[in-house]
Amino acid sequence: MGFRMSKRSISPPPVVAEALVVLGQRIRLGRQGLRWTASELAARAGVSETTVLSSEAGKPGTAIGTVFTLARLTGVPLFGIDDPAELSRLRREGEREIALLPAKVYHRGDGEPNADF
Repeated sequence: MGFRMSKRSISPPPVVAEALVVLGQRIRLGRQGLRWTASELAARAGVSETTVLSSEAGKPGTAIGTVFTLARLTGVPLFGIDDPAELSRLRREGEREIALLPAKVYHRGDGEPNADF
C-alpha cells in the first residue's frame, strides 16, 4: 500500500504571484481569441474546466506542466519564444552548461555560503 502525502500549500512571493496572474491572463486572452470555452480548452489539454479556470485566475496550485500546456495550446509563447526549435536549442544549451557543474555543492564549514568569486 502506497503512502500519499497531502499537498502543502505555500504562498508564493509577490513577484511570483504577479507572474502567475499575468500568465493566467495571457492564457485566457489566447483562449478567448481562439473562441474556445474553458471547457473546450480543458478537453484539448486533458484537464478539468476547474483547472483551466484556476490557471487563468493565477492560482499557484496548478502543476507547471499543465500551465505550460494551456499556454502552448492558446498560443502564449513560453519564455517569450514562439519557435519550438529555439526552445529545443535552449534546452540543449542548458544541458551542456549543467554538465559542466559539479555533481554536488559543498559549503564551507562555517555554515555560511561562500560568496567569493
